[in-house]
Amino acid sequence: MDAITFTPLYMTRVWGGRSLEASYNRALPDQQPYGESWEISDRPEEQSVVSDGPLAGKTLHELWNEHREEIFGSGLKGERFPLLVKILDARDDLSIQVHPPTHLAASLGGEPKTEMWYIADCDPGAQLYLGLKNGVDRETFERSLTDGSVAEKVHAVKPQAGESIFIPSGRLHAIGAGFLIYEIQQNSDTTYRVFDWNRVGLDGVPRDLHVEQSMQSIDFDDFEPEMDQPDGKTLASCEFFQVDQLELKSGEHVENTNDRFSIITVISGELKSETGRLFSKGDFLILPRGKSCLAATSSAKVLQTTIQT
Repeated sequence: MDAITFTPLYMTRVWGGRSLEASYNRALPDQQPYGESWEISDRPEEQSVVSDGPLAGKTLHELWNEHREEIFGSGLKGERFPLLVKILDARDDLSIQVHPPTHLAASLGGEPKTEMWYIADCDPGAQLYLGLKNGVDRETFERSLTDGSVAEKVHAVKPQAGESIFIPSGRLHAIGAGFLIYEIQQNSDTTYRVFDWNRVGLDGVPRDLHVEQSMQSIDFDDFEPEMDQPDGKTLASCEFFQVDQLELKSGEHVENTNDRFSIITVISGELKSETGRLFSKGDFLILPRGKSCLAATSSAKVLQTTIQT
């Protein structure tokens, strides 16, 4: 079976911009700021739809429930496809936020969310906010919410393109201005904003904060994390997903290493499917189980995302 591609779902965000046009030659729906492109999504409110081939027009949810073993592999459970994959275009700072851990999510009315970020591009000096500065305890952080010093309590790093970071649920975090990021996460859309830089949303109204839920969710023992160091080709590995970075020479192939599907994200170069379709920077696709493979037409770099359960 050939690679499966989907029509992106574009989301306006107060912190977004137009980099999806400039960097990936995409046609955005209008002139608003777009901060997210949902590339692979099986959310009730946002469904990825197959863009080409014999399955064109089918939703990811339909594929998952009607063709699960054929496309994705055997032994996979759950009502919905377990991952959500996005491109984030941050032209302004995102809110300082946290996602609820598994043991608390249901009681807080949300869904757990662990994710990883791959830095596709960034402006010189652009910052990510990750965890707390050394010595900041719960009481100190809570006081900062009222005296306006929240940003001073959060650890900041200045990564380079090509680096990555794992964001377990419970880690306080924010993306600063000047990033294009590939985000791979659990299928969840729960975010608790604890601080939003005192700004208003696109509707002119301050966005909701979720201070009580955030304070329950934040890991107050998570001090000054740094960008991750790859373990061989593996950038991130957890119970929900594994993300590997592959560097291919011209003519080399990427294929599934077990009898399961994988998600391929093209970082650079060009890949060709067995039917002659070409994929380049910023393309996302599902490589179905079986003998499907993609060949590099020149030197290429890709992310390959798999699930282990």
